[in-house]
Amino acid sequence: MTAAPGSEAPRIVVVGDVITDVVATLHTPLATGSDTPARIRVTGGGQAANTAAWIAAAATPVTLVGVVGTDPDATARIEELRRAGVDCAIRQDPAAPTGTVIVLTTAAERTMVTERGANLLLTGADVTAALAAAPGARHLHLSAYTLLDPVSRPAGLAALASARERGLTTSVDAASAAPLRAVGPAAFLSWVRGVDLLLANGDEAAALVAAAPGADQARALTATARYAVVKLGAAGAVLAGRDTPPVSLPAAEVRALDTTGAGDAFAAGLLAAWVRGADPATALAAGIRYGAEAVTVTGGRPVR
Repeated sequence: MTAAPGSEAPRIVVVGDVITDVVATLHTPLATGSDTPARIRVTGGGQAANTAAWIAAAATPVTLVGVVGTDPDATARIEELRRAGVDCAIRQDPAAPTGTVIVLTTAAERTMVTERGANLLLTGADVTAALAAAPGARHLHLSAYTLLDPVSRPAGLAALASARERGLTTSVDAASAAPLRAVGPAAFLSWVRGVDLLLANGDEAAALVAAAPGADQARALTATARYAVVKLGAAGAVLAGRDTPPVSLPAAEVRALDTTGAGDAFAAGLLAAWVRGADPATALAAGIRYGAEAVTVTGGRPVR
């Protein structure tokens, strides 16, 4: 997008949620109203935080903008992100606890129960300050969870506006199908109109456009974004541009353990290649490679 292939990567600024994930990897189907055996672990999560950690793992400079509480979880989340190589523009606010998500996951699917907590306190000023402190930034990536909640929506809109004013390219991850349906496609697409890259999985794309799954969905989304990616799970992914034909690639064959964070890793791999000037096929392949790595570990962060 802004760098020649093989050159040093420009900084990416990621905006969105920082979360404590309580991940339960189910050993059997969920027994509603009874007991289900599982492996349970507590770890860092949040779509934006996960993406930032994977971007850092891709040897790409990254700043994460978010808000946490002043509780022990906040300290743990910031410290682990810093250890992962993420520059943290994360404000601590005593007015709300650090966000928490309970993740029920199997090899094929995951279900999340969310308390966004301090993430709702994000402001446009948080983003403006982070951009001012990162003059080397050339791209801003926004998690749509920020847009999908009316409380944090002004901060998400301000983030995209600030990035454009400073000449940064922009991308948005559509985040989740249920809240997309709740706000409606017309509203969401109006909020992200003009972004350089819009990422969605198949369900999210179906919530946004009436088109056949895959390439047709991606093409339809380019009416809003310069480029669009639709992630199709085991069927791979497709990237379309307004002026270029869609590129489709198959998924990597791996033994899936946990799908948590796979889309976040995909976005990170794609963006790390994209900002270096990779062509669409190369960037898409990088996203697929990172997404495949993510499903082989428990939790949404790289294990390196």
